[in-house]
Amino acid sequence: MTTWHEVEAAEPEFARRVRALFDAHRHKTIATIRADGSPRISGIEASFTDGKLVFGSMPKARKSADLVRDPRFALHSATVDPIEGEEAKWPGEAKIAGRAIAAGPIVDGPEGDSFHTDITEVVHTHLDPEATRLVVEWWTPAQGLRRVDRE
Repeated sequence: MTTWHEVEAAEPEFARRVRALFDAHRHKTIATIRADGSPRISGIEASFTDGKLVFGSMPKARKSADLVRDPRFALHSATVDPIEGEEAKWPGEAKIAGRAIAAGPIVDGPEGDSFHTDITEVVHTHLDPEATRLVVEWWTPAQGLRRVDRE
């Protein structure tokens, strides 16, 4: 199992950028898999707590049932548009994929189900300093950090 702490230990600067994108906005988007195999997109709040990526779900929510049945998920940071003329300042967007692990009921806050994560991939998509190329950096536990620049 790979926790957020392990991502930070392996690639601290990359993890700092990804976490900043997730921490910049309260609401994120999560993709889960429905019982029929089709994707489901839902809003969610997530946080980095004690070296883990954690999130919750309201009682009887479909995303919670999805995750209990099939724990695979993809979590996306909030997306903001680059400001015209200042594209080089765009921070980009981040994604984290993995498996959700049921951690019981939420103990602090509203009633619901708590999950922590086994991370399989972390992605940061952004522009190069000249804003002429799209940069995709991704990290996996098996292959570490990789990068592709696209025109």
